[in-house]
Amino acid sequence: MTMAGESAGTEARRQRALAAEHHRRADDAEQRAARFEIAERTESETARVLAPLAGIGYYLLADRRWPGSRTAQVDMVVVGRAGVFIVDTKAWRDVAVHDDRITRGQEDVTDDIARLADLAYSTEAALANTGLAPGEVHAIAALAGQKRMHAQVASVDVLGVHDVIGHITKRGARLSSDRVDQVLAALLQHFPVIDGTAGPEPQIVVPAPVLPRQQTPPVEPLDDEIVDHLLDGVLEAPIEDWMAFLDPAQARLVRRNFNGPARIRGAAGTGKTVVGLHRAAYLARATGGRVLFTTYIRTLPAVLESLLERLAPDMVGRVDFVNVHAFANRLLKEREVAFRVDTLEAERAFSDAWNVISASSALKAARFTRRYWEDEIAYVIKGRGLTHFDEYADLARVGRKHALPVDVRHAVWDLYEAYTSNLRQRGVCDFEDTVLLARDAVREIPLDRFDAVIIDEAQDLSCAMVSLLHALVGDRPDGLTLIGDGQQTIYPGGYTLGEVGISLAGRGVVLDVNHRNTAEILDFAKQMVADDQFVDIEGVDGVGDAVSDVTRSGEEPGLHHFTNRADHDSALLARVEQVLRLVGTGRGDVGILTATNPQADKVRALLGSAGVASVSLKDYAGKSSDQVRVGTIKRAKGLEFKQVLLPHVPAKLLADAPQTESVAVRERRELDRRELYVGMTRARDGLWVGAVGKVGCTG
Repeated sequence: MTMAGESAGTEARRQRALAAEHHRRADDAEQRAARFEIAERTESETARVLAPLAGIGYYLLADRRWPGSRTAQVDMVVVGRAGVFIVDTKAWRDVAVHDDRITRGQEDVTDDIARLADLAYSTEAALANTGLAPGEVHAIAALAGQKRMHAQVASVDVLGVHDVIGHITKRGARLSSDRVDQVLAALLQHFPVIDGTAGPEPQIVVPAPVLPRQQTPPVEPLDDEIVDHLLDGVLEAPIEDWMAFLDPAQARLVRRNFNGPARIRGAAGTGKTVVGLHRAAYLARATGGRVLFTTYIRTLPAVLESLLERLAPDMVGRVDFVNVHAFANRLLKEREVAFRVDTLEAERAFSDAWNVISASSALKAARFTRRYWEDEIAYVIKGRGLTHFDEYADLARVGRKHALPVDVRHAVWDLYEAYTSNLRQRGVCDFEDTVLLARDAVREIPLDRFDAVIIDEAQDLSCAMVSLLHALVGDRPDGLTLIGDGQQTIYPGGYTLGEVGISLAGRGVVLDVNHRNTAEILDFAKQMVADDQFVDIEGVDGVGDAVSDVTRSGEEPGLHHFTNRADHDSALLARVEQVLRLVGTGRGDVGILTATNPQADKVRALLGSAGVASVSLKDYAGKSSDQVRVGTIKRAKGLEFKQVLLPHVPAKLLADAPQTESVAVRERRELDRRELYVGMTRARDGLWVGAVGKVGCTG
């Protein structure tokens, strides 16, 4: 072939290649145009389908910019009483979901869904300054033209576009109108408008001209006036709705990450329990695993589980609510560890051990009671799992005010060993034994079931209980969260985290704004613990955390003295009748709290004779009902009520302590006054205290 022929062949091939490239580019352009046309058509369909939401109070923000991107856009953001919903339209066919993966045809599109999940997560963080709780931001992949389709992948709901309205509205009214306005303002900044050259003209479909379309106000932390306004929006609701309220600082704390065990503390009324509840839902959602939420009180878990159904229904079943003893029992049954709890037989076992002690023993000195030594064994010795006297001989005995010389400790140890021997002979355990058995079972074979453990009222647990729970998650990041307030310790004894081998290393947060109590109620309650000192679980002497702000004020608490039960009971019924006439207060918003169960039973009988419906806190599970709540102060821990009545309070407990009071008696008095403090601070709007007996009497 000549050189001229070779040149002609090369030119021909070049022309064919150019032609092929031209056709390829034309095809690509045509495909891009087709995809844009499909996208525009499907997005318009979504806007048309969701438009009726605007007529029932929802705000629809269409065609907003994807945060952090110049070109990507979000099809629709919906905000209203049901929460925030980020809707991304997909023109997908042949969609299938298998093992947390989603495909369309042969193509795996899980990464597309995961990006939408990440957007919801970052939006949730951006809205924390409004006080919006985690779990109120939802991602939806809307499949154009489809209906009766629902799957969940990477926390994103994959729905037919015609199913989206029902999915949104079924959540009901979860946010107040004021909260919706604050969230809307934040969303307008987080999802900015798209420039005219980047796509179609953006729009906001609103039911009323609340904010102009182009207005994007800066999102600053809410000032006190706005927070107060938000509070007003939930004050009239049932008390169960109030109990799920978060302020912006609390909302940020819910999402905070810790690189090991952490503690959230604060005075009564600062929202510790509700932060823990929201954090449980957040961690369950973030880890994809299970969370254990536990406390000492037997009835509180059922209440908290009911509240979780309100604030995070998608996490129901992923958070286990159970008190410590029930958890220990469940674990022992799973491990087929033989045990039998019999409280009556345990009491007899202790009585037999006590009765053989001579009258001259130091344990039977007038300054002590049998109950004091029962508590010593239960909380100090068995609460730590001590097995040798040498461990007890020089123990600091945190929480016990009376120093014990070594000879008295020997006597205590002898009583403990006799009691233990009597239990074995009867073939029974006490509650402390079950905790120790469970702790040892987990030490032998670890339980890898929970990604996180949250302990509420941590100060009320024993050293062995905390050791058991710590063993479930160890020191992993965000594994263990302890919540509580040393000022509210109402059980004898105590412990320090150092005894358990837990180091917080600066991972402690103090909540210091009281939204629950009025200033008048809080000042009144503080009188009960004004001179109280205790050793905090972090091992330092404490006098209670200070409150930087009390956001509400109201009527002065009423303290009423009576010399006989008849006058007291008449006044109690009159007060119940009075508070039920208040606007926004139903029977279910009233709590009558007593020191003992027999007292609670008598109050319920009194209410029944007057035709006032009531429910025992033993049976209360966090559901709204038109029944006055009645129970012990211990069972009311973690709860709150619009109106609290404390009947049958011994007048001597409200008087100054006598100078001749023994250390042991003073310790019990301080515990009883702390319990009163707990009861008083359950009150949100009003407090009534009925004292019976002579003021200032002793003995």
